Amino acid sequence: QCLPPSSQPCHGVWQIPDYVPVRNMTEPVVTLEGHSKRVGILTWHPTARNVLLSAGGDNLVILWNVGTGEMLLRLDEVHTDLIYNACWNRNGSLLVTTCKDKHVRVIDPRKQQVVAEKSKPHQGARPVRAIFMADGKIFTTGFSRMSERQLALWDLKSFEEPIALQEMDTSNGVLLPFYDPDSSIVYLCGKGDSSIRYFEITDEPPYVHYLSTYSSKEPQRGMGFMPKRGLDVSKCEIARFFKLHERKCEPIAMTVPRKSDLFQDDLYPDTPGPEPALEADEWLSGKDAEPVLISLRDGYVPAKNRELKVVRKNVLDSRPPLGPRRSQSSGDTAAATSRLPQGAPAPRSRGGGWFWPPPTPHPGEATSPAQEPRERQFIGDRRGPAPAAEHPGLLLVRGGQLRKVPAPASPPGPAPLPQLAAGLTAPGPSSLQASPGPWGICGS
Repeated sequence: QCLPPSSQPCHGVWQIPDYVPVRNMTEPVVTLEGHSKRVGILTWHPTARNVLLSAGGDNLVILWNVGTGEMLLRLDEVHTDLIYNACWNRNGSLLVTTCKDKHVRVIDPRKQQVVAEKSKPHQGARPVRAIFMADGKIFTTGFSRMSERQLALWDLKSFEEPIALQEMDTSNGVLLPFYDPDSSIVYLCGKGDSSIRYFEITDEPPYVHYLSTYSSKEPQRGMGFMPKRGLDVSKCEIARFFKLHERKCEPIAMTVPRKSDLFQDDLYPDTPGPEPALEADEWLSGKDAEPVLISLRDGYVPAKNRELKVVRKNVLDSRPPLGPRRSQSSGDTAAATSRLPQGAPAPRSRGGGWFWPPPTPHPGEATSPAQEPRERQFIGDRRGPAPAAEHPGLLLVRGGQLRKVPAPASPPGPAPLPQLAAGLTAPGPSSLQASPGPWGICGS
């Protein structure tokens, strides 16, 4: 249900709902940032919840906890060149990668160590692919010195020579392996080919057995592989591919002919389900577990409420306090008071700004002769002090009416506060007579 696109250094995880959405999906559930170049490889951990592997053109392998959006591990000193592919083993304890430097590496990601390494598993210069088998062996595809396509099977106990090596043809397309651990069948799809070859892997020599070939007329530009729980068991379907054409995507079903309509136990053993066996923190601490298996006898029915929930940790909990901080209102009061004449009473706030002299007290408050109703100067708002030059005209607000008071005659720039206050309170034909009632001043 979660698709991680990989076209940019910053990639996001999208939640695909079970129902048909009525609007376009424009926002990912979580965005992962850590690569400096384009990301070309993404693969989920087989047993741990929300653990995603990404590898890009910057030669880095990064493990993410998608549930929290944080980086778990960063392997930046293992690969010296472009990474071709990466694959987990069955329980997710090891990782196999192929690189442009012609090395196949088996890595323990939690220890950040290379467990086993093979240089030039195939002698050709073309790219190599490698995947894990269910029993721990490694299956690779590559090219010989004569540009012949090859496949090989390797045992980690004797990684010097392959236990099986076969040559196929002289096509130029890189072989992409897809593995079904339930039936031990490997499907090989070449870029630009119009066929799919499949082989069975056994524990006895010659280990790799050719089964058959599926052929079509149009070449494939890419191939996708359906998980086993998505197959139609009533039709004895053992594999389903999604073949990418230039303008369409074609499903290809692989079926086994059976006369009986009953459930075929030999074709559908218990297979890994969607539920994880471990949490991300458990796996990171060193714990391993086999995949949780489910039965396909009645077909696969997805569980409800499987939405990805991203829980981000509060980074402020781990940081020390920065020390005492003065409040904004106290800072504004200090800034406003610094602009008053010497010996004037402190300003008081009403509405959205600061006024001086303080406004008339409400009924019941203590009064003094200095607090009688009179014209008051707007000296700043709560976001900080405002110079008088920013308010060339002033409006006196009284009884719901606005009247303009001429600005004091002074050169541009901040005027001294006593002169401005005197210009406001001086009697004249255009000034307002003092009268009781709440009123204030604001800039026009």
